[in-house]
Amino acid sequence: MELNVLNKNGKDSKKKVTLSDSIYGIEPNDHAIYLDVKQHLANKRQGTSKSKERAEITGSTKKIKKQKGTGTARAGSIKSPVFRGGGTIFGPKPRDYSFKLNKKLKKLARCSALSYKAKDGSLKIVENIEMNAPKTKEFNEILKSLNSNDKKTLMVVSDLNNTLYLSSRNLKGAKVITASDINTYDLMNSSSILVTEGAVEKIEAILS
Repeated sequence: MELNVLNKNGKDSKKKVTLSDSIYGIEPNDHAIYLDVKQHLANKRQGTSKSKERAEITGSTKKIKKQKGTGTARAGSIKSPVFRGGGTIFGPKPRDYSFKLNKKLKKLARCSALSYKAKDGSLKIVENIEMNAPKTKEFNEILKSLNSNDKKTLMVVSDLNNTLYLSSRNLKGAKVITASDINTYDLMNSSSILVTEGAVEKIEAILS
């Protein structure tokens, strides 16, 4: 697959990049994408939710009424889950939601996501972008030139670029990541993928 390289003004730079069919042209595997996205979201969960059971509730342990003769069910403690303010039955406890996936499946998921984006035209290759200082307005103008300012946009750069990162973080729909941090969730959650020339080589090195 061959794509034209755009400059930051959205114009054709007269350069072309050949994308590997083994990464951008495979038959997407939906289940691999599902598992990788599920793992990404599960690993982000804190797992700190906690409710108190009857043994942890502060309250009297006195028997609240006699055993027989009341016409209602017997009750031994005000901390019983059937009473208001009592303990919770089978409530949440702190736990780790993360789980593991093998590397080949995660690689397949990322390749599948990139193939989807390449096929539907959401993937664009741009020249390496340099900014002298962090300026959100200037970064937004670049996205506007590339017809990506009104979309959820993911920009993939070759190396950590603090100027681009600081310029983008105030924009709700924009995100800048490095090629080494590319993940299936961010790819599928974005309507527009902007990949710099330098990042193309790094992505192929990681996924090939």
